[in-house]
Amino acid sequence: MAGSRPCPRTARLPLGAMPHPIMFDDNDPYLVKVREIALALPNTTEVIAHGRPTFRCGKMFGNYGGSVKGVVRYDRSLLFIPDPTEREALVGDERFYVPAYFGPAGWLGIVFDDGTDWTEVAELLDASYRQVAPKRSIAELDARG
Repeated sequence: MAGSRPCPRTARLPLGAMPHPIMFDDNDPYLVKVREIALALPNTTEVIAHGRPTFRCGKMFGNYGGSVKGVVRYDRSLLFIPDPTEREALVGDERFYVPAYFGPAGWLGIVFDDGTDWTEVAELLDASYRQVAPKRSIAELDARG
């Protein structure tokens, strides 16, 4: 288009480069544990999106790190899609928050600390995964016992 200029933010980036800064550390022990849980689910992949690790089985079911818009960033947290029957109870728990951008679609975040219950995190990821994964992947998970 005549007279149009490239976006100044991305004009200097090589083709295929991400304009978002990386917002995680691969050595973060919480991320290491989340990866271990998420990538054990059938056909799960990790994709870096908007500077953060995301976990997908076709569609995204987990995102490491999040924020409450204009308030606070939770770099050591997990965004997930809660089981609809449990969402209300989780919102009332102080460990959980409604994340920016994802919240309107029903997602929640859980903040990690030294007292994090990793069995609970695995259950939350399992429930999130089951809402987006193809039937064959869920069948494979169920066949594991």
